[in-house]
Amino acid sequence: MTAWLRTGGLLLACLLAMPVLAESRPQRVVSLDLCMDRMLALHADREQVAALSPMHLRFPLPWPLEGWPSHDGSLEQVFSLKPDLILVGQHNALMLRKRLQTLQQPVQLVTLPRSLSDIEAYERRVLNLIGRNPADAQPAPEPREPATDAPRLLLLGPNGIGTGPNTFEDEVIRQAGWRNYLTGVRYERLDLERVVADPPDAILWHSPDAEALATRFADHLALRHSLTAEHWLPKENWRWQCPGPWTWELIEQLQQALPRPPNNKRMR
Repeated sequence: MTAWLRTGGLLLACLLAMPVLAESRPQRVVSLDLCMDRMLALHADREQVAALSPMHLRFPLPWPLEGWPSHDGSLEQVFSLKPDLILVGQHNALMLRKRLQTLQQPVQLVTLPRSLSDIEAYERRVLNLIGRNPADAQPAPEPREPATDAPRLLLLGPNGIGTGPNTFEDEVIRQAGWRNYLTGVRYERLDLERVVADPPDAILWHSPDAEALATRFADHLALRHSLTAEHWLPKENWRWQCPGPWTWELIEQLQQALPRPPNNKRMR
């Protein structure tokens, strides 16, 4: 009996390790939101994707997606695509996905990561759904905390809203070796005088591409005078818009942007 169990367990392990057959992969995948667009662009074959959401046209990726099909967000068009898999995040396209579920369409809700430790499971789930090997998901790095005297980074959003502790973004900042400039509530409307009087060591500004009222806080002359150009970190907004495996590269970029300590040369 023991030998049979051992042989059976070995056989099961071999079957689980076998690559997924192409026939078992969904061949007409549709995305309903921006985050699923990006996961498909990263992991799916172009031939697998029946349509990305219209959001990927408004918020383009640095990856070439010319020729990838997209739908207009209507029930009629999504239904007409005859998808065998529809991916959507748990908070997105609520009305559309409910109507698709009523029509017995193959909708799969995907829970977005709420922490860095969730990213691997999130990536594994998407890989499994599209017929890829979940083992290809990148594992999370070991958690780390910044030094008590680490430089402070302010993550600034539109309308003068800063991102504080107990958020996904705060975890990214700390994993990269920065301290969060804000230590109070999760999202805080900033006071300009406070920031000017006690400026952070760096600001990462989620600015829209076009001028808008939402940019007035960041464009204020007092703030621009108190922080020189090198204090405003270069940005890649798309990496912040959706959590995902690209977050690891974002953390590396923030690590590289840490101010270098001065070289203390010993007196001879």
